Amino acid sequence: MPIKEFDVIVIGGGAAGLMCAGTAAKRGLYTALLERNQRPARKVLVTGKGRCNVTNNCEPQQLIQAAKTNGRFLYSAFSAFQSKDTMDFFEQQGVALKTERGNRVFPVSDKAMDIADALVGYAKHHRVNFVHARCTEVCKDENGQVFGVLCEDGEKYSAKAVVIATGGKSYPLTGSTGDGYAIAAALGHTIIKPVPSLVPIVTNESWCNELMGLSLRNVTLKLMEKGKNKPVFHEMGEMLFTHFGVSGPLVLSASSHMSGDLSRYRLQIDLKPALSQEQLDARLLRDFEKYKNKNFGNVLGQLLPRKLIPVFARLCNIPLDEKVNQISREQRKAMISLLKCFSVTPKCFRPIDEAIITSGGIKVGEINPKTMESKLVPGLYFAGEVIDVDAYTGGFNLQIAFSTGFLAGSHVCKQE
Repeated sequence: MPIKEFDVIVIGGGAAGLMCAGTAAKRGLYTALLERNQRPARKVLVTGKGRCNVTNNCEPQQLIQAAKTNGRFLYSAFSAFQSKDTMDFFEQQGVALKTERGNRVFPVSDKAMDIADALVGYAKHHRVNFVHARCTEVCKDENGQVFGVLCEDGEKYSAKAVVIATGGKSYPLTGSTGDGYAIAAALGHTIIKPVPSLVPIVTNESWCNELMGLSLRNVTLKLMEKGKNKPVFHEMGEMLFTHFGVSGPLVLSASSHMSGDLSRYRLQIDLKPALSQEQLDARLLRDFEKYKNKNFGNVLGQLLPRKLIPVFARLCNIPLDEKVNQISREQRKAMISLLKCFSVTPKCFRPIDEAIITSGGIKVGEINPKTMESKLVPGLYFAGEVIDVDAYTGGFNLQIAFSTGFLAGSHVCKQE
């Protein structure tokens, strides 16, 4: 069986791997990209609900602040390839971009496919060799120097350098099954235990199942922790009720601020953030006067989504068929309190394969932050989610992939 020879082999055809391979090939290096899926960039296709939040339009310092795990390690990567560079890159590939709330950047088309196609096109333009294969081992010689890889089908490929960009363990159907951890561990690298981040939350409240499919828009979510008066997380946006609890952008963001025993947290939803308690009271008084002979359940339709009404009334301890003119001042105050603080209690996270990203991975202390090269194995590099770095939602995690991929691709096989 012949050995194929390359300068660089990149394992993993996601955002980091494609950026790395294209950058290395652009430098004139004979580059191969090994991807187990028939189609590269599959995870990119499902990001941002299929729209792809490609980056966050901010300065490098803000990128570092948004990286909740090992942000300082990313200083060189963000300096080498920042948000502006990502935006310029895609616009040069013919993808028009737009900036939305929270400086989130999306393609104007709202199609993640455009981002995926641009990454693949960039790599192909610079003549990256795409190889459909699953790598199982990175080989090194008696001096500890990388010299190639071995694949599941028995094929061997030689190279002066290898980049592991296999992603984490989230979204395994896209190919992120944690292969890179095993390969790196076999070479002596430490793996920080992978755990879910940006993940839906299972709640204790069984009534969440009754609200399954209900999406709340323009609500405010606060994450409170026992013993702390200040919210751990506080943001306006969209969330979703599911058969197991809660999900959606706000919940995923809140989850990244949670760790350990989740019972010490509480999620508080302000269903009417634009109105103060006094304004809500005035509105209720007007509605109650206008509909004083109607049933309570019918009047709530002016305030809440239909699906939420039975649960809300039950939590207020007001029968749906009670006449509005029978509702007491105390009951009205209870309604206002619930509208401003509709709470659920977290029980646990959903499994890691439902997480947007993985927290954990290759220990950053074993990687040179200026080059992404292993400190333990010469010629071995890392890029993207396989490293123990992750960030909040808003395009920051894809930016980590692009920045580390670019940095690795810029330094691989380079005489420092």
